[in-house]
Amino acid sequence: MAIGGFNGSDDAPSLAQFQQWVAEGRIHYFLGGQGFQANGGSTVPREIAAWVAANYTATTVGGTTVYDLTAR
Repeated sequence: MAIGGFNGSDDAPSLAQFQQWVAEGRIHYFLGGQGFQANGGSTVPREIAAWVAANYTATTVGGTTVYDLTAR
């Protein structure tokens, strides 16, 4: 799922919706490190990335930052 849509400008999913999906076990991994520079002004992708980084441990796999959302 692309957080914030194709270019990060959509407010979908919201932080609350993303958190609910994680709590329900519907999302297992989050790929970080893309910078989340939205072209349309949405701050939601950065909010989600900040929440993930504050609550989960980052691991690097093949040069990509990966968060396992099933391990807290």
